[in-house]
Amino acid sequence: MSREELDPRVLAFDEGRRLAETAAQGQLSDLPGEGWRYVTPRPFINGAARLSLRAGPDEGAAQVTEALVGEALEALWEQSEWARVRTVHDRYLGWVRAAELQTAQAPDAAEMTVTALRAHAFAGPKVSRAIVAELSYGARVWRDEGDVVEENHRRWVPVLLPGGQAAYVQEVCFTPLAEQTVTDFALRFLETPYVWGGRSAWGLDCSGLTQLVYGAFGVQLPRDADQQQATLTAISEPRAGDLAFFPGHVGLMLDEKRLVHANATNMRVNIETLGEGEYGTRLRRGCTGFGRPV
Repeated sequence: MSREELDPRVLAFDEGRRLAETAAQGQLSDLPGEGWRYVTPRPFINGAARLSLRAGPDEGAAQVTEALVGEALEALWEQSEWARVRTVHDRYLGWVRAAELQTAQAPDAAEMTVTALRAHAFAGPKVSRAIVAELSYGARVWRDEGDVVEENHRRWVPVLLPGGQAAYVQEVCFTPLAEQTVTDFALRFLETPYVWGGRSAWGLDCSGLTQLVYGAFGVQLPRDADQQQATLTAISEPRAGDLAFFPGHVGLMLDEKRLVHANATNMRVNIETLGEGEYGTRLRRGCTGFGRPV
């Protein structure tokens, strides 16, 4: 396989160090040189804060994606103070500080997934207690021993954060999502700040929004806009729920003209109408097609 066919966003290999993951065996024969050393990925769990994965082993490198609290990752190799890792759910690669790797396995307790867009874990069952973790939709914690604590008409669930720290989260933050459409759920993220590489309601980029929204409905999309476009069925006439693609950008259609998207022009998630206004006109001209996830 030629260098042009290899996607370094999802296949881990380092030509200079002749280092690659075991999944790359048989795919690097066209690259010059010999003596590849293959590494088996090691599973680990992200800790009690969102983890920024960077484009390179440098604090100044761009964030390419992030891991949510309690999310499963894989560690591949270390380079100085940095580690090459991937998010398991979409196999996306990045670099993190080696000290941020949390090798502990999940606690031996029932897993709980946060359904609130944004939430906090507290040191005790009261909103005035110290905040010990910032949570978001899709974050994982584990049910700790002990009863739910009722306080001032609130119900506090004892949980374990990744790494075993005890905390309390309000029960409402785990309420199953009400029956709704993909577009209904996407609109809940309106006004979320734009963050390059963001994957949570604390900050999103364009493909982070579409991936997060469709993931809530059991549809696993790749991380980046071009990857998403390559995996979807191309269509000519969009409808609500379809994705609209542009160079380096993606939005979710609310109908045949309007889309919701996280964008750096407005630095937030907002609604735009294709062909209307200055920005909408530019979007319409730059549209490279539409795709249907389901």
